[in-house]
Amino acid sequence: MYNHFELNIPYLYTLTIKKRNNMSQPNLGFPSGKFLGTLGVIFLIAIVVIIFSNATFITIDAGERGVLFRRFSGGLEKTKIYSPGFHVYAPWNSMYIYNVREQQLEEQMDVLSSNGLNIRVDVTVRAHPSFDKIPELHETFGKDFIQSLIRPEVRSSVRKIIGRFTPEELYSTRREEVQTLIQKDLESTLSKNFVTLRAALIREISLPEKVRTAIEEKIQAEQLSLKFEYILDQEKQESERKIIEAKAKAESNQILTASLSDKILKDKGIEATLKLANSPNSKIIIIGSGKDGLPLILGNQN
Repeated sequence: MYNHFELNIPYLYTLTIKKRNNMSQPNLGFPSGKFLGTLGVIFLIAIVVIIFSNATFITIDAGERGVLFRRFSGGLEKTKIYSPGFHVYAPWNSMYIYNVREQQLEEQMDVLSSNGLNIRVDVTVRAHPSFDKIPELHETFGKDFIQSLIRPEVRSSVRKIIGRFTPEELYSTRREEVQTLIQKDLESTLSKNFVTLRAALIREISLPEKVRTAIEEKIQAEQLSLKFEYILDQEKQESERKIIEAKAKAESNQILTASLSDKILKDKGIEATLKLANSPNSKIIIIGSGKDGLPLILGNQN
């Protein structure tokens, strides 16, 4: 006798689904969406805090300017120059500070004159970076521009200009001209290289002792010669003046002589005789007359 068993597959499937729905969902360890959103916000805040905590803060003082180098976004920033004040920039960038105050360079060098004589020259140059050309100066010469630009140009200019003159001209008559030429030459060169020149001054020009002594003696001789020339010129002028004066007197006498007649002379003599006769301090004795028809004066006593 056999028990009858019939497998009803659809029925078993339905029971299985119902049983699953009645069971609680297991926690597999995955976070919910709300938690992920909160975690993302916290992460972003942390990144911002890290960036600002590592940011570089800098103060640019008066008399300074700054240029920024952006490491990951374009390199040197040429369109902006950072003025004095407080600035913040990312730690991976670099800020370069330039002193734009007037700076002084003193240089001593040996140069050759036009005739090949060795001369020692001391010069002082005052200059500063051009305010609106700091990025170009930084890119071309860097912060050590005094050594890489100004010093070589000063030496070159001084040698070039000094080489046009003789030692005597440099020592005495044309020193100011030399200084002016050096300044103009340097001003033109430095302005093309983003530096403003304020002054180029010659402190001293030193010649060999024998040359200096010879020049001084020559100058003294020239001054003495000029003195004698001046004296001779004065005497010549005085002599010419006397000649002219004598000629004038002679001409005057000739004119006067030609204008005087015997009658005029006799009248003048009579006038003089009358004045003597009327003088209270005179004792006059007149006897007859002289050959010119005037009274004869024999005595004049107090």
